[in-house]
Amino acid sequence: MEDLFRLDGKVALVTGGAGGIGRALALGLSQYGARVVVASRNREAIGKAAQEIQAETGNQTLAVPVDVTDENSVGDLVKSVVAQAGTIDILVNAMGLNLKRDAFDFPMEDWNRLFNVNVQGTMIACKHVGRIFKEKKQGKIVNLSSIRGIRGLGGGNVGYSATKAAVELITKCLAIEWAPYNIHVNALGPSLIITPGTIHIQNDPARAETYRKQVPLGRLGFPEDVIGACVFLASKASDFLTGQTIYVDGGLVAK
Repeated sequence: MEDLFRLDGKVALVTGGAGGIGRALALGLSQYGARVVVASRNREAIGKAAQEIQAETGNQTLAVPVDVTDENSVGDLVKSVVAQAGTIDILVNAMGLNLKRDAFDFPMEDWNRLFNVNVQGTMIACKHVGRIFKEKKQGKIVNLSSIRGIRGLGGGNVGYSATKAAVELITKCLAIEWAPYNIHVNALGPSLIITPGTIHIQNDPARAETYRKQVPLGRLGFPEDVIGACVFLASKASDFLTGQTIYVDGGLVAK
């Protein structure tokens, strides 16, 4: 039987590919056979990530810098990837910014930064890569959402949560609009994932235990927990699925 999850011969572009979750997703796609392009603003970080992924999997991995909030930069990224890899088959938008601010005093410059990266960046990348998919009549897009996009949460999360709710609706709307072109648009909605940016939570026993008690599966999430769902959404296994969000959350949204 055909292996529905293999990505051999596919080119996967991962924006935010040097981040904690993004790098794990890039690695996972490479492990399943894809040629991966790691993209973000940090040239040093994407170069290191690409080298490490290629060394671990043996599959060609490229590093291309991009500022996802700048449409010209994203356009240049897409042209560079096509020039180097021939095409793009999979887009994973894994970039993300979280700025916790009190709602009474939320600085609008921070609000705008959140939306520029998380919402505008996602839409610009979908728009430019989507044009390639439209010509090919085929493509897979995986956007990074969050359980905070569908669940109310205090603690200064109103801005971040609003951006992830927007990503959820962008995903659904594009899925409908682009379905005639066989473009599948889905999202991943992780709960708290332990990355370099959140390792302080794991290192605080009392705080970590508070989080664990909230999760039905009784543990914290790690970047490797998100890989399987991403590979599924990027592969032939999900060919009759679009406009959906898979919540990788240990059962939190089921409560």
